[in-house]
This record gives sequence, structure tokens and C-alpha cells, in this order.
Amino acid sequence: MTKPPVTPSTGKKASVEAMFNDIAPRYDFLNHFLSAGIDRSWRKALIKKLSQNPHDQILDVATGTGDLAIAASGLHPVKITGIDIAGEMLVIGREKIRKLGLDGMITLEKGDSENIPFDEQSFDAAMVAFGVRNFENLTKGLSEMFRILKPGGGVYILEFSTPSDFPVKQLYGFYFRYILPFLGRIVSKNHSAYTYLPETVYLFPQGVQFQDIMKSVGFTNVSAKRLSLGIASIYTGFRK
Repeated sequence: MTKPPVTPSTGKKASVEAMFNDIAPRYDFLNHFLSAGIDRSWRKALIKKLSQNPHDQILDVATGTGDLAIAASGLHPVKITGIDIAGEMLVIGREKIRKLGLDGMITLEKGDSENIPFDEQSFDAAMVAFGVRNFENLTKGLSEMFRILKPGGGVYILEFSTPSDFPVKQLYGFYFRYILPFLGRIVSKNHSAYTYLPETVYLFPQGVQFQDIMKSVGFTNVSAKRLSLGIASIYTGFRK
């Protein structure tokens, strides 16, 4: 699998890389704390969908500290490769993987989701948790995941969404706009990271709109499953 050089990040990509490098030491704690641990059940839901088909080679895009890759190890694939532009996140992820004795199965590498450093049709599945929202060019990132999939391979995307029913919508909106940024700012010591989160969630295309973008790059049998009353969603699609 060919690995072209990683090019310097620019624009939104550079800002995202710097932000996640800065919050890397507190990222895992904040993920679990700010979601009251529900993020673990969301990853399990994605892995359950992934388990419906055999996958020897899995790519975890925007892997961060490797939580999704670690969860997928229970499916016993031959290899899981995680890529992320934030090197400090990868350092923490590699240590977690080493301590779990999974370094023979899981490899984390620096890589750009919009210029995935692997050949076409290299993987049986691609997955990403809470990462597509950060793509500088969403269509390019989805196209890259489509490109590296083998025929019959699937993409599994876990991302935040916004509830639509009363009173969950109102409670969620208040927590996401006021409580989460306040707590995130105190713990992470980063004044923008957890303001950035709700802003990107509200701007991100959701539901049918996101499924249409997936279809536009070639994915078929595209579907969506809402989790926790719509707080998160899992999107799946396949390459013919």
C-alpha cells in the first residue's frame, strides 16, 4: 500500500489539527465525562453494524486516540489501521493500544482523511467516529473513503446530530450551547475547542441531506440510524 508524503495542513484543517493536538491529554476524559459515558454505547452500536459482514482490513479515519479502533478489535480482523492529522492524539492512542496488547493488530499513522495514503481498494471497511464533521472538504473525504474500499466494502460513520422532539431538542440545545462549552473550557484549558463542537454540529448536514452527499460520491444502500433520541446517528453505505 503506497504512502504518499503527508502535506502541510492549511485553513480549517490546520486549525483542527492544532486544536486536537492541544486538547489531546484531556480528550478521552472529556469525551466520557461530557457525554456521561454514552459515547461508549454509540461506538458499540457502530461495531455491531460492522460485525454484520466479515472484514479483514479495516481503516479507522480520524482515529484520534484510537477508541473506535480498539472497540473494533473485538471483531478479530487481520488488521486495523487508524489515521489522523493530530500527532499528539496518535501518541496517546499508541500507548493505549500497547498497554492492551493490541499493537500487533492496530497501527496508528499520521494521515489526512482527504488524501488517504493508501491505494484504491485496499480495505474491506472504513469507519469514522465524530470525524467527518471536521473535514475541510466533506465530499473529498467521503470520496477518499469510497476510493480505498474494495468492491462490496462498507463505510460506517458515527456523528453527532440534533434531536427534533420536544423536550429533548430544547434540553440538548441548552446543554450543547452553554453547559458543554463551559465545562469543556475549564477542563481542557482550550477556549475554542468546545465552542467549536456545537457550532460544527449545527452546521453539519444531517439525515437525508448527508445521505444524499454519500450517494453523490458513489455509495449505495445508504442508510441512517438515529441513536439516543437523535443525539447521534450512524450512517452506512457500500461500494458495489
